[in-house]
Amino acid sequence: MTDLGAAHHPLTELFERPERPEDWEPYVLSGEVVAQFQEQGFVDGIRLLSEEQVEALQAELTELMLPNCPGAEHFYEYHSNESAEEGTELFHALGAWRVRPAFHDLLWSPAFCMASYQLLGGSVRLFHDQLFAKPAHHGGVVAWHQDYSYWTWTEPMAHLSAWIALDDATEENGCLHYVPGSHRWGLVQRTELAGDMESVLAQLNEEQRQDVSRSVPAIMSRGEASFHHPLMMHGSFANRSSRRRHAAVINVLADGTRSNMSQGSAPGTDGYPYIPKGEPMGGTGYPLLFDPTDDLARWLRSVPTVS
Repeated sequence: MTDLGAAHHPLTELFERPERPEDWEPYVLSGEVVAQFQEQGFVDGIRLLSEEQVEALQAELTELMLPNCPGAEHFYEYHSNESAEEGTELFHALGAWRVRPAFHDLLWSPAFCMASYQLLGGSVRLFHDQLFAKPAHHGGVVAWHQDYSYWTWTEPMAHLSAWIALDDATEENGCLHYVPGSHRWGLVQRTELAGDMESVLAQLNEEQRQDVSRSVPAIMSRGEASFHHPLMMHGSFANRSSRRRHAAVINVLADGTRSNMSQGSAPGTDGYPYIPKGEPMGGTGYPLLFDPTDDLARWLRSVPTVS
């Protein structure tokens, strides 16, 4: 099956692309939303997808979860069950943009690109995408973690993560939880992503542990998204409900971010394309998603961005 990652442009008509600068207006985040992101380290409830787009992505995800699905060789990582707890399941895969057209084109969707531009403060480049699926009744956890603890092979720290609900996400079915303000803690040592929810607590001081105990759920309708800072402490609890919980995640970085890779590959995986240490992230594996033309850049001067 063809590797769709070779195409650095949309392949379908699923996401309509604005033709004029002013056509981007419906996708612009308000100044209040940008200010919340800077203060709390996250925002949620951002509408990214229509029902038609959610259905297209769900149909592809159903295919991708089947054993021996065509194109699986193009995933960076593929875990049919990454859960560390016996009797629970957590599907987790990286690289769907290379395997199915709707997930490929999601990267260039205007609502996602505009929000990413505003919250990164400039041109946006793909880092990688992810899929997460928790089945009903026995869905596994995603332990408390900071994304950048897995990504220190890039510098400077200029990342942004979007968590996109493909099902309604509630506390009962294992929605994401955030610890507001934790993006100012500094870097905490990484733990197993699908391990024990308590494992990170030993690294925290008493005040931070109290903050974790007061985490807030990101309850969202399908098609909505949350965006979070690379040092935001977040995780998700088990799904014991009668409803599944599917989600897509897109991780992006600011154009100009450099590689800090050792020779051969990034730590923890052999899947990511190698970029020599000190070189800008780019090339086939890290396409530019949003780089405004001169006309659009002039229009964007009035749009609120992170400072």
